[in-house]
Amino acid sequence: MESDVTNPLPKRELYFVFGALMLGMLLAALDSTIVATALPTIVGDLHGANHLAWVVVAYLLASTVSTPLWGKLGDLYGRKQFFQWAIVLFLLGSVLCGLSTSMFELILFRSLQGLGGGGLMVGAQAVIADIVSPLERGRYAGMFGGVFGAATVLGPLLGGVIVDHWSWRWIFFVNIPFGILALFVTAAALPKSSARVQHVLDYAGVVTMTISASALILFTSLGGSSFPWTSWKSVTLLVVGVVVGVLFVVIERRAIEPILAPRLFANRVFSSASAIGFVVGFAMFGSMTFLPFFFQTVRHVTPTQSGLRLLPMMVGLFGASIIVGILVSRGHRYRPFPIAGTAVMTVGLALLGTVGIATSSVVMALYMLVLGLGIGMVMQILVTAVQNAVNPADIGAATAGTNFFRSIGGSFGTAIFGALYLNNYPHQLAAGFARIGVSKPAVNLSSITPATLKQLPPDQLHVVLSAISVSIQSIYHWAVPVGVVAVALSLTLPEITLRSSLHPVADEVPMSNADPTF
Repeated sequence: MESDVTNPLPKRELYFVFGALMLGMLLAALDSTIVATALPTIVGDLHGANHLAWVVVAYLLASTVSTPLWGKLGDLYGRKQFFQWAIVLFLLGSVLCGLSTSMFELILFRSLQGLGGGGLMVGAQAVIADIVSPLERGRYAGMFGGVFGAATVLGPLLGGVIVDHWSWRWIFFVNIPFGILALFVTAAALPKSSARVQHVLDYAGVVTMTISASALILFTSLGGSSFPWTSWKSVTLLVVGVVVGVLFVVIERRAIEPILAPRLFANRVFSSASAIGFVVGFAMFGSMTFLPFFFQTVRHVTPTQSGLRLLPMMVGLFGASIIVGILVSRGHRYRPFPIAGTAVMTVGLALLGTVGIATSSVVMALYMLVLGLGIGMVMQILVTAVQNAVNPADIGAATAGTNFFRSIGGSFGTAIFGALYLNNYPHQLAAGFARIGVSKPAVNLSSITPATLKQLPPDQLHVVLSAISVSIQSIYHWAVPVGVVAVALSLTLPEITLRSSLHPVADEVPMSNADPTF
């Protein structure tokens, strides 16, 4: 195995590298959400509305599936070169997306962009693990968590601003100067790999993992929207995902250098953090998806304004992530934070489940702040705990695995909560129109837009807004038990003393009842 560094970087160089890594992570995280508010404009320009979902799914699929591969390649051959290759692929994809002349081209180039984005996400977190000790890493991990959370919230806002004032193509072109800056800084400041060692890449594992993860993500992303859940396409994707997933496990148990080593799952910190990340991602992404929709329909605000109304969540997430990172770096135990964070997150979900048409903006902002605080206390500290507990040779794969399970959880959460909404909404509409004695609404309500709502008479508009509000409430009611599961899983996370050096030494021993290699 190789290491990109043998000694910690001087502070000045570290700050330069950290800034470049944060910039890379910000770009990758933003591009997973920034296109959401631009999709109607893109469709109007490039046409192909029936392929609309693929613009988002292509990036999500490529970034999620490629994450374990980027992590393993960094472990085997050194992280610097692969992080830089990820920047190049991301920039190339961004340029080509901005130049696309058809939906097919845009979807294809979004996949290329997502491939680079997956490397940026895991590469940034793994590089920091190479140059900062676990004890000091908390404050940097906190910043990463804050940036990731901020990008989740700011993406739709920034996309709306760009579309409102410039062309949708600048959603992609804006990446170019920042990506080039990150490329030059990492090239100049990040140490190169040392020795060259011959390795055997797990090609069979890469192929089976890609097929299984792709099938499951397509099943959750397109099922219920592009085709029914019970259709042969949905069933085929699910069966392929599960069967090939089992085959992947068999292959990994026999591989010489597996892409996602079974020994990682024998590590209690990794297995616990992966399970927590999956469930938190399930609740977080699944529930946050509907907040912009609520603001734009029930509150009649523009896409840009809906992004601004998400700022309280961003403030909570960013602030909590940074504060937790600082506290951990000062010697506080990390285990209480995921426990408290999942509990606060669950409270936030429950509070959002009470939001209705009459709820004031101030109250809703407070509820979103609570949710953001809870998520901020959980997400990034899990990565720090995992990196501290695994062998340094496995840091890339372990970091990638943690991100991978969170992304898969987010895909499942978005799909399942979306299905719950689509199932409940028609029933609420029918009951509402029956109460006012209307058999047929004034317009087709199968696809709600602000323009559609303006055409409705006041009594019918109230029915529609109530149906939307109640249906979204039901999503948060279902999310609360998921949050409770996250709290229970957090209790299983072992506490391992954070190392004060980059590599394990004899005098640094786990302080909990859990051996990190067990």
